[in-house]
Amino acid sequence: MKNIIDLFYKNLFLTNRLFAGLTGSAVLFLLSFFFPWMGVIPELVFWVLMILFVIDIFMLYQTSKGVFAKRHAPERLSNSDNNELGVYIENWYTFGISVGIIDEIPFQFQKRDIWFKTSLKPRERKLINYTLRPTRRGEYEFGDIRVYVKSPLGLVRRRYNFSQAETLPVYPSFLQMRKYELMAISNRLTDIGIKKIRRIGHSLEFEQVKTYVQGDDYRTINWKASARQGSLMVNSYTDEKSQHVYCIIDKSRAMKMPFDGLSLLDYAINASLVLSNVALLKEDKAGLITMSEKPGAIVPADRRPAHLNKILEVLYKEKTRYLETNMELLYSTVRKVVKQRSLVVFFTNYESLNALNRQLPFLKRIAKYHLLLVVFFENTELKKLSEQPAADVEGIYIKTIAEKFAYDKRLIVKELAKHGIQSILSAPQNLTVNTINRYLEIKSKQKI
Repeated sequence: MKNIIDLFYKNLFLTNRLFAGLTGSAVLFLLSFFFPWMGVIPELVFWVLMILFVIDIFMLYQTSKGVFAKRHAPERLSNSDNNELGVYIENWYTFGISVGIIDEIPFQFQKRDIWFKTSLKPRERKLINYTLRPTRRGEYEFGDIRVYVKSPLGLVRRRYNFSQAETLPVYPSFLQMRKYELMAISNRLTDIGIKKIRRIGHSLEFEQVKTYVQGDDYRTINWKASARQGSLMVNSYTDEKSQHVYCIIDKSRAMKMPFDGLSLLDYAINASLVLSNVALLKEDKAGLITMSEKPGAIVPADRRPAHLNKILEVLYKEKTRYLETNMELLYSTVRKVVKQRSLVVFFTNYESLNALNRQLPFLKRIAKYHLLLVVFFENTELKKLSEQPAADVEGIYIKTIAEKFAYDKRLIVKELAKHGIQSILSAPQNLTVNTINRYLEIKSKQKI
């Protein structure tokens, strides 16, 4: 009995309408001292309010289950993307109600405004949708759903608690990966900045002999087949397949720098996932290596149907470390794991030319055996400072230093090119598009 009473009090909340009524009743009692002619009007108003108060409580508590609510959430969330969730609610009362809903979202979002207001007719049901954008990979714990119900009288609220605690994993941006995949299928990659690369020369991958049509390259005419068929026949070629594409992700402290809520490591992980998916669609083999001061995860290149999920599961667990990358260990790992000439995409970050010079000897060794593409990040905040006009002497100093760092980034690109190493200097938000463009260009020029 005591538990029932405690439960009743804990879930009963008074509304502003009730307090407004009590305030009005108190004012009437006060005025009755100065105006005797008001008589019993204040008492009548007060007792009518109390009767309505009791009726309102009875209406809300006449049934043990007046509403039903449930959270609709995906099995996993996509990092850095807007993930759609929903709260399904159903009114089991015989009258219309006003509802306030609190969904206890994970603390990582630091949001306290997940409060939804709606009204429901008798036996009506609704689905309230909202979006969440996580900025860190890992496990996110959701709490209960709390529903506050108010009858048409609106003097009190009754709270319903629906225990729906669940833990959802946040994976690298698989929604972004699917977006690129769908746009590739519908031939609309140019809408998001993917360039159509002109094919140069011929691939060595023979496809078929077909009948000549106007526009075919006459240099590909197969004269023997033409003599047998009595009409012109040409050889058809396709892009080389089963080439190895390895993404190497630097997990050192250089990748901890934040941008728009995400770390540079997260941008590199998202780009690696999309690049691996594009490589598999091109029938190449995708592999992955993560590295810091000690070896990380290694996924040998493959193109089996479940291979992308394997890469996704590995990337889900990766975190930034706080020491510099052991480049000697990275070189020995690449030599041990990557057995044939491959495209090696190294995601890292350099803030100065000295930082590059410490790693350059090992990069040159890797480039000796593989086609190395170094991807590093443009400091967009420094770029904004360098473009702003200086208002005083301090502003001149700040602008000069910002331009110096931006110039160092361009020098790094030239230094890598001098040693035959390709590079991409990209803003974090454009990293995925720029990386895919360079991969398609390399495939088109048959450089691997």
